[in-house]
Amino acid sequence: MNFDRQFRYFDIIMAVFVTVLVVSNVASSAKIVDLRFSLFGLPMAFDGGTILFPISYIFGDILTEVYGYKRSRRVIWTGFFCLALASAVFWLVKILPGETTWQSYAGDAAYTAILGGMSTGGIMLGSLAGYWSGEFSNSFTLAKLKIFTGGRYLWVRTIGSTLIGELIDSFIFVLIATLFGVFPGSLFITLALTNYVFKSAIEALMTPITYLLVNFLKKAEKEDFYDRDTNFNPFKP
Repeated sequence: MNFDRQFRYFDIIMAVFVTVLVVSNVASSAKIVDLRFSLFGLPMAFDGGTILFPISYIFGDILTEVYGYKRSRRVIWTGFFCLALASAVFWLVKILPGETTWQSYAGDAAYTAILGGMSTGGIMLGSLAGYWSGEFSNSFTLAKLKIFTGGRYLWVRTIGSTLIGELIDSFIFVLIATLFGVFPGSLFITLALTNYVFKSAIEALMTPITYLLVNFLKKAEKEDFYDRDTNFNPFKP
């Protein structure tokens, strides 16, 4: 791969990917949503970030499918460090003293209850560990499936890789957040399963859009990379 080659849309996709990642993690800390209905006996209750986070997997699929695992690896690490930076900023803001007027109508307790989660061990470690494990699993699976299928059946690659990546991501995130007391233990199974089902369902439903974006980018960038000789070590530069 010519890693110095410039692409028209690569930086835009990376920027959207990172934005979705950070915003969805803030939403995860801010609110647990309950849609007030059950699916096959499973209550549809999930953290707020679940609404947006699956889009990052769609962009992860697009990055690996078009540009290859090596470039996708760089984007995943960029997202990881941006998420860590966001957590550090929320932690710093939390420990700084609040202004008197702000304390009267909001206060440290409100900040800690809502946004403070982004700087606590549970959300921060859960988000980072879940994201890192899930995204690399997703990218690796898609790259291998692309070789196995000879570039055919894109839907098999996008949905199949998401089922694996989201399973790992959702389980690790909810497990760590629960162990740190961010989520009550009574909600562990509900949150883990609804996170997984909801995120995977969004990926499947957006398959037509994924097809359109992939086909557009392959033509516009004149790139359709196959990771036949790729070193899949996530720590390799």
